[in-house]
Amino acid sequence: AVIGRKNEYGKLEVLGFGQAKSLGVAKGVVNNITQTITSIRDAVTLAEEASGLEIKDVVAGIAGQHIRSIQHTDYIIRHDLEEVIDESDIQSLVVQVQKLALLPGEEIIHILPQEYLIDGSSESKEPIGMAGLRLEANFHVVVGQASSIRNVGRCIKSANLNLHDLTLEPLASSDAVLSSDEKEAGVALIDIGGGTTDLAIFKDGIIRHTAVVPFGGNAITDDIKEGCSIIEKQAEALKVKFGSAWPSNNKENEIVAIPSFRGQDPKEISLKNLSLIIHARILEIIVMVFDEIKAYGYDEQ
Repeated sequence: AVIGRKNEYGKLEVLGFGQAKSLGVAKGVVNNITQTITSIRDAVTLAEEASGLEIKDVVAGIAGQHIRSIQHTDYIIRHDLEEVIDESDIQSLVVQVQKLALLPGEEIIHILPQEYLIDGSSESKEPIGMAGLRLEANFHVVVGQASSIRNVGRCIKSANLNLHDLTLEPLASSDAVLSSDEKEAGVALIDIGGGTTDLAIFKDGIIRHTAVVPFGGNAITDDIKEGCSIIEKQAEALKVKFGSAWPSNNKENEIVAIPSFRGQDPKEISLKNLSLIIHARILEIIVMVFDEIKAYGYDEQ
């Protein structure tokens, strides 16, 4: 949880943050309401203590395997050429997109306009103030499972907070770390989190593609736990302290001893083997992300 305020330059100034173990959430989806509520409360309480502020309204990030994006084109016909295009026309177009046919149980999270076309020819990123009868636009529409979205809202409400808004996590990450020049030139942002890996592709300053891969750091911890026959707490500590994704960095004779249960000898684990386990899972995540980039059309201008 992060508490911030806009400074005089329009930038977000972080006043306090809180971090709690993400219990009750797997691959970006709530699977235990009670544990998730506790995690939210713990994180928010720490953030409030750090900032000296009490918060009621929150914006929550959402990700998960159920998220998908659609490219969609829609248009409206205006009836007065003397009146220039204004905000109400853009809103009418967005309302039109909200009627988009979705799979059962899905709902729209974001409707992100890309380019506008006026009377089929004049392409514009900002059509307000221009004249024309037919206003058309390409949209990047982000959708997700309504039940998963509702569960996030329920957890936040049960933690005595108001859900002001939901935002797709790759979008939030891009606002935090990408410059306008990078978005203009063309960039793929890959955010490897705990339960998911998020992808956002930008070109010409506009978001072009989003995807969520259902594996992240937790999957690596699980692999170490299984591969080394140790408990999850030890696997996480091993990953953080000695983990490497590149096996050639470790020599064959580098060993770390893990304390065993009472009366048993410590378990010896080769750092080379540890890095091989991490490498295999990271490679799988990167290949899945690259498949998404290829699906978008990375080799096309």
